[in-house]
Amino acid sequence: MAKPIVLSLGELLWDMLPSGKRAGGAPVNFIYHAMHNGADGYAISAVGEDELGDELAKVTKDAGINAIIQRNAWPTGTVDVALKNGIPEYTIVRGVAWDHILYTRELIEQVEKADCVCFGTLGLRSPESHDTIVELLKHTKPGAMKFFDINIRGDHYSKELIEELLGYATVFKLNDAELLLLRDMFGIRGTSDDEACRWFLTQYGLDYIILTGGSTFSTIISKTGDSSTLSTPHVEVADTVGAGDSFSGTFAAKILTGASLEEAHRAAVNTAAFVCTNDGAWPEYPAQIPDYLAEAGM
Repeated sequence: MAKPIVLSLGELLWDMLPSGKRAGGAPVNFIYHAMHNGADGYAISAVGEDELGDELAKVTKDAGINAIIQRNAWPTGTVDVALKNGIPEYTIVRGVAWDHILYTRELIEQVEKADCVCFGTLGLRSPESHDTIVELLKHTKPGAMKFFDINIRGDHYSKELIEELLGYATVFKLNDAELLLLRDMFGIRGTSDDEACRWFLTQYGLDYIILTGGSTFSTIISKTGDSSTLSTPHVEVADTVGAGDSFSGTFAAKILTGASLEEAHRAAVNTAAFVCTNDGAWPEYPAQIPDYLAEAGM
C-alpha cells in the first residue's frame, strides 16, 4: 500500500536561538514528523539566494525532508527566539524569501496529488504567498485533508485571514491561548472550551478540531461527535520548539494511514512529549517513541 502524500505550504527559516541558529518553520516541522509516522512528505517554501539559503536548503535535505524550495532575491527568513523557562518567544523578520512563494505549475501538480495539505496563518502574512497558497488550496483533490494549524505569531494574522482559511480547512488545530483570542474575535461567550470548539466544528464543517493545552491536556473532537481527551505526560523538558507541529504531523499521518481517533491522538501526544525532551524540532527518531502516557498510567 502506497504511503499517503502530505504537503506543507509556508515558512522555512532559521530560528536564531541563544545557542546558535537552527532550521525550522512550522510547516517543515509538520512534514518532518509526518514522514516519521507513515507518510511521504514534501515541504513547499522559498529561501534567499544567499549563504543562509544555501545552508538551509542543505540542512533540510540532510534531515531527510523532501522539499520544493524556490530561490529568490529576498533574504532567507530568520526568527529571533528567546527561551524563557523553556518556552519560546519569537521575533519574526518581515520581507523575506518565504513571503514571496511563486504560483507555478510544479506546485499545482504536487498539490493535486496530495492526500493532506498543511498551512497556517504565518505563511500567508504577505500578499504574494497568500495568493499562491490560497490558489494552491483550490487544487486539492476531493477528500484531501486540509490541515489548518493556526500558529498565531505576533501580529501576523487577522480575523479575515482566519475566516478565509477556515473556509478551506477540514482539520483545525489551535492551543488554549489561541482559543481565548478567537473567543473574543468571533464573539463566542458564555460557553465552555468544548462548546466553543464544537461551534467551530459545526460552523465551518470541519472533520476534526484539535485543542492543545501545553503541559496540561489536549482534546480532539470529530464531526461524528467522537472525542478524545488526554492529559499531557510530564517529561524533562529541553525546549518546546516544534512540539505542537510534531503533534500535528503525527496526528495527520496516523489518521491517513488508518489509525482510529484515539490511536492517532495517543501517538501525537507521545511524539510531542518526545520532542520536548530534545533540543530542536527535528530530533533523531529512536526505533520506537517511548509511550510516556503508559508510563504515567494513562
